[in-house]
Amino acid sequence: MGKNLLFIALIILSGCKGISQEEKKEDKDTKEIAYAVSKTDAEWRAELTDMEYYVLRKAATENAFTSDLLDNKEKGTYVCAACATPLFRSENKFKSGTGWPSFDKEIEGNVAYDVDYKIGYPRTEEHCATCGGHLGHVFNDGPRETTGKRHCINGVALDFIPDSK
Repeated sequence: MGKNLLFIALIILSGCKGISQEEKKEDKDTKEIAYAVSKTDAEWRAELTDMEYYVLRKAATENAFTSDLLDNKEKGTYVCAACATPLFRSENKFKSGTGWPSFDKEIEGNVAYDVDYKIGYPRTEEHCATCGGHLGHVFNDGPRETTGKRHCINGVALDFIPDSK
């Protein structure tokens, strides 16, 4: 009797609809977006370092705690390493403990968002609104006293311009 119930339960569960059966949503790899700064893959590869290329153009992730910008406390602007679009201000940077530069607010209009399903569930991906370069992801576990957002950004995707310049 117990084996029959187990067998029936397995049949019922195997028939349940899982996320693997859902139709994939269109993502930025399947639709063409026209960016103000648009270059061929060869041009990006020639202009960017290997790591910048893989993060910005192939949506890779740098290793945690490796960015020179992680502990930067200077006042200034963080810009896209590919096209120099201003993305984040230093006053919006905070120490998240995650190993990547984190900000609670972006410079409005310069960061665009998409959904990625690369690890099996939806995450909000951030990319430069000017060139489409992958920056990182945004989460809802940032400082509650400000926006509640944590923009978790690959440091290699950023350059820093101090206010003194």
